[in-house]
Amino acid sequence: MGARENQFTYRELAAFFVPLGFSASLTSITHVIINGTLSRGEDAAFIIACYAVAISLFGIIERPIIVFRQTCSTLVKDITAFKKLNKFMFIVIGIIIALSMLMSFTPLEDWVYIRLFNAHENMVTTISTTFKVTVLVIIFSGIRGIYQGIIIKQLATQWLSIMVVIRLFAMFLASYLFVLFGYVTSMTGAWIFLIGMMIECLISVWKGKELLKTHYPEKRKELKNKEIANFYFPLVFYFVIQTILIPVIYVFLAQSNEIELSIASFALAYSITIMLLSFFMYTHQLVLQLYQKNKRKVIIFFTPVSLLPAISLIILCYTPAGFWFMETVMGADESLSLATLAVLKFFIIKTLVFPWVDFLNGFLMLQRMTRRMLAAQIGNMLVVCVSVFLLVALYPQLNGINGALAASLGELTGLLIVIAIVMHAVKGKRSLASD
Repeated sequence: MGARENQFTYRELAAFFVPLGFSASLTSITHVIINGTLSRGEDAAFIIACYAVAISLFGIIERPIIVFRQTCSTLVKDITAFKKLNKFMFIVIGIIIALSMLMSFTPLEDWVYIRLFNAHENMVTTISTTFKVTVLVIIFSGIRGIYQGIIIKQLATQWLSIMVVIRLFAMFLASYLFVLFGYVTSMTGAWIFLIGMMIECLISVWKGKELLKTHYPEKRKELKNKEIANFYFPLVFYFVIQTILIPVIYVFLAQSNEIELSIASFALAYSITIMLLSFFMYTHQLVLQLYQKNKRKVIIFFTPVSLLPAISLIILCYTPAGFWFMETVMGADESLSLATLAVLKFFIIKTLVFPWVDFLNGFLMLQRMTRRMLAAQIGNMLVVCVSVFLLVALYPQLNGINGALAASLGELTGLLIVIAIVMHAVKGKRSLASD
């Protein structure tokens, strides 16, 4: 399907959206492969714990890099604009790597790992060497993302699924070889991650360059650094806030009646919810690339599709399938299974709301109103903080349920704010058109 067609079928809509969702869902297997490898090492608990701290810090510093996928697919209209965004990206990557290395070779490192991530002193050296390898992943993640922006813009989303499958195969092969030769440390996890990202990056560059040459003119309209910054930085803050929301909930859940059960049930329930929602992480691209071509078809297509995670969660919570899944697949005992299923019931709200939040965020990205997205996310964070504080103070016996309810209320608040912003923007456009 060509990127410049004005008409498309529902089958073509599915051909664009399903590979995006499939690739996002498959990516979550990355850390399953890595953790499965690390569990085969001597002193596996120590190895996995050190890798977990390093990859948690990586998750924070990678956020500003991931945003280049959306920035490219929205702003780049010609080869000159792509080159300009590429330079902007490498400046950001350079700053992140410089700050990471500064931390790694100063006393600040000990403070970050021990105070911020609650690691033991004997873990610091292992975490540090592991983190230094993951910093290299930043470079390939950025290059991959910017070329994937081109691939998505040209609706060649099947390539995202293909490259993720190849990446996972390469990681599985690397994992097998590391175990075979008896080299299983925290660094092993970082090397497997780096190998997978490098391969996905190479395929992204190859396909992205091909599409750049065939579908993009040399220069159409100048893209200014201010234009990039105005779109990019609010998105970065949006995702940073999204990253810190769950750790904030954990802090409050530590005040529950049964701390361990509270945190464990919430963590399991949240991981299942995110697994179901991972398919919808690219919903905004559906709006960015196809909404202007046929608004009605996009909405009709997405409405029933958006219900799938909520329906899946309802089946888990209200049928025997849920208890079987918790005990057999997740390996939880009876008390933890029951507690997690109780928490999951309150995540149903989030699964109903999240796909539409991302859908409407796509509209705001399309209109280059990313600052307004940030306003909705701040509203989400404030409601989460206030509600989890009050719920834990008033009903500590609810344990992990308080976290799920707070997260869902925050997501619902974000949706209401973004609906108000979108309606105001649409009304403003109509009034301008009538003038």
